[in-house]
Amino acid sequence: MSGITYKIVEHDGGWAYKLGDVFSETFPTHDLALKAAKAVAQEQRIPGETAPIRYQDAGGRWHDEVARGDDRPEAEISDPVDARSR
Repeated sequence: MSGITYKIVEHDGGWAYKLGDVFSETFPTHDLALKAAKAVAQEQRIPGETAPIRYQDAGGRWHDEVARGDDRPEAEISDPVDARSR
């Protein structure tokens, strides 16, 4: 099973959660961003349907794969603000 980490970060005058290089919407407070990240992490645990997927990689090549609906990642949250308060 793979793992992913949502990071809570300051972003665009507020707070957001980030996965890789992708930011969520901006929230006015840290607590709202953390709450949203926790909800998204929880949703990662919900199994889906096994389905074929097709995607293009950064080199422009197309790939066909089967995404298993029961192969859900472990989702964690990294929050440097929470770590500073310990």
